[in-house]
Formats: sequence, structure tokens, C-alpha cells
Amino acid sequence: MNRRQERKFRRFKREWRARVRFSSGDLIAEVDAVTRNISQCGLLLESASLIPYGSPVEFTITARGGSTSRPVQVTGTGEVVRIEPSATLDGFGIAVACSEPITLMEQP
Repeated sequence: MNRRQERKFRRFKREWRARVRFSSGDLIAEVDAVTRNISQCGLLLESASLIPYGSPVEFTITARGGSTSRPVQVTGTGEVVRIEPSATLDGFGIAVACSEPITLMEQP
């Protein structure tokens, strides 16, 4: 089955900085990433650091450009549902399915 047919929401290609938190054993790890695409209920990240498949994550995305003159921070939670080799850097493509639609935005 084609993956595009499985998607419920339109994806937008955007490259924004992201900070991702997840549990690693008894510790909480934080890694830097870049969004490659984003939708209301999911995102594809690229990171030099691996986030294990199935990990619950919290993320903060700093969105710049478009109609806003100041950066906007978007936050959310989800789970890693796919890992693949990165297309543009030595690292990983990490797909996250969001727990709830991405809607919370704040001015930093």
C-alpha cells in the first residue's frame, strides 16, 4: 500500500530547528534536529542522533519566516514510528506521529 494513501493530513516541507526530549534508560536525553516536513499530526525530523523506535518524545519547533516577523515556538508530543538513513546528512530520518494535533504556539 502506498504511504501517501495512509496519510490523513497534508504535509508541508519546512526546515525549522527542533529540540527533542526522550527517555534513554533512567535519563532524559535532548537532541537537536531539523524538520523536513510537518503536518497537523506528524513530522519528519533529521538528526545526527538516533532516537529509538517506539520512543515517546516531546518536541519544540522554532518556526521562522512566512507571515510572522518573530520566531514562533510550536510544541507537541508523540511517538517515533519510523527510522531511516538521513537523506542529507550523516544521521537519521525520524518520523513522529503526534499524540494530539499540533496547535499550541507561543512567542519565545
